[in-house]
Formats: sequence, C-alpha cells, structure tokens
Amino acid sequence: MSKLEQSYKDGKRSPPIKVLSGQLRAAGIRGAADSAEGYVIRAGRGRTLRVSLVWMQGTVLEVQLDGTTVMLMDETGTFAVQGVNNIPKGKPCLLPGKYVMVMGVIQAVSPEPVIRAVKMADLSDFAALHRQMWKLEVEELQQVLA
Repeated sequence: MSKLEQSYKDGKRSPPIKVLSGQLRAAGIRGAADSAEGYVIRAGRGRTLRVSLVWMQGTVLEVQLDGTTVMLMDETGTFAVQGVNNIPKGKPCLLPGKYVMVMGVIQAVSPEPVIRAVKMADLSDFAALHRQMWKLEVEELQQVLA
C-alpha cells in the first residue's frame, strides 16, 4: 500500500479531485507519484491543480483475465484501473458496458493514465444522466478548488 493510500484510509488526506483522463494524460509530475505532491493538471482558465487522489467515471471497456485491472473510457480517452479485485463490492462493476465511478491513487499518467483503485461503484442505473453531468461536475469542482 502506498503512502497516499494509507493516508487516505487514515483520514489524513484531502478528498479525491474529479478529473478527466485527458487531463491526466497532459499532467506534469510534481514529486514522487505517491507523495503528497502528486501531479499538476490544467484546471481551465490558465489555472492548475495538484492532484494525487482522483475521482473518475467511465464505461468499462475490458476486464483483464486475472480480474485485477479494467480499462475504462470517459469522453476524453481511456484509462486503466488496477487493484479492482481488492475493492469490496467492486466485482459487480466488472462487466463491459457498465458505467462506473472510481476513486484512487494516480500510478502513471503517460502514455495512458493508470489509477490504483480505493473505491469503485456501479452507476449504470442512471448512466445517461451521470455521463451527461460528469464533465460539468469536473469543471465546477476544479473552478472552486483552483
């Protein structure tokens, strides 16, 4: 378990930041990936945010045979989520076509974002609404924080 994951579980960590995969792909590193510094993303209007713990949403494209990693896609691209086999109640989300939310620690941003899952939930029941609102939720939170 990384220092970030442990600090999140210990309640000493700020909440996850809502991001899009395209923002992570374009991020710059600001210290060790599992340090409190994390990565710097563009939050719009020339502002930046430092992120290490993220909240992302997307559609499950593929589940690896061993069940530990899934490939998701949001409206800006694809990203991988590792450690899903360790998430309580995460297994029902692991079907292609499901729309899910993932909270986790950034493991890599290039060439494709990789997140180590801390929490995962199935949002498929209202997927159309969640998809439609997601980019607006991300933009609003980032404006408030930046």
